[in-house]
Amino acid sequence: MTAARQPAIYLPHGAGPCFFMDWTWGPADTWKTTQHFLEGLAATLPAPPKAILVVSGHWEQPAFTASAAAHPELIFDYSGFPEHTYRLTWPAPGDPELAARVNRLLSAAGLPSALSANRGFDHGVFVPLKLIFPEAKIPVVSLSLAASLDPALHLAAGRALAPLRDEGVLLVASGMSFHNLRSFYQPETTEKSRAFDAWLTQAVGSAAAERSALLADWRKAPSGPFSHPREEHLIPLMVAAGAGGDAPGQRIFADEPMGAAISAYRFD
Repeated sequence: MTAARQPAIYLPHGAGPCFFMDWTWGPADTWKTTQHFLEGLAATLPAPPKAILVVSGHWEQPAFTASAAAHPELIFDYSGFPEHTYRLTWPAPGDPELAARVNRLLSAAGLPSALSANRGFDHGVFVPLKLIFPEAKIPVVSLSLAASLDPALHLAAGRALAPLRDEGVLLVASGMSFHNLRSFYQPETTEKSRAFDAWLTQAVGSAAAERSALLADWRKAPSGPFSHPREEHLIPLMVAAGAGGDAPGQRIFADEPMGAAISAYRFD
């Protein structure tokens, strides 16, 4: 049997371990809507994935680097949260063969690529996936961003990795469509974040060539630099969009935690 073609999905991974605690920087239900979206995401897939490739906004390397560890450990790369959030578990296996295939696909496309023998799962990986796949049985490979954060380079990486979708690999781009930490709960944030969110949704829903051109020039979007003073949480979207092929992407989730509009997008 051939594997079911999997989508490429860009999703919000929240704030640190926010789904596993009573939120202390606002109401306790601040992230409940996002949590419920993530918990229901697996049921929307065409079949259980054979493996998952996660592009995390919390890992940057000089070259695109795939984690080749067979048994990755969790990386608690957040600070100032309750003690129990540093004891979370999610023992999903790695997939060294998939990591090597990712490396070959990127290299064949002329893109800088490497492997890491011991990289674990940072919170951009394990926090959302712990909600989506709580049984932690599907093999997972994490992929770094390239340190240049060049949108066109990451769109090209997505195009190179697109064949994995036909092999039953779910591509998850983990970030936040709004990521200006100093502006949460500020009076001007809701309007500005909505403007960027509307632009981003229109760009994602465009035909492939136009989508790539718009996303590559995202800083010219309404409130683009305000929404992303540094773009590492937006750039994973470029990989998902590049892997999306010709079909327009669609917004599959929207919320406004801490007064900022955020969205998730899917490419089938």
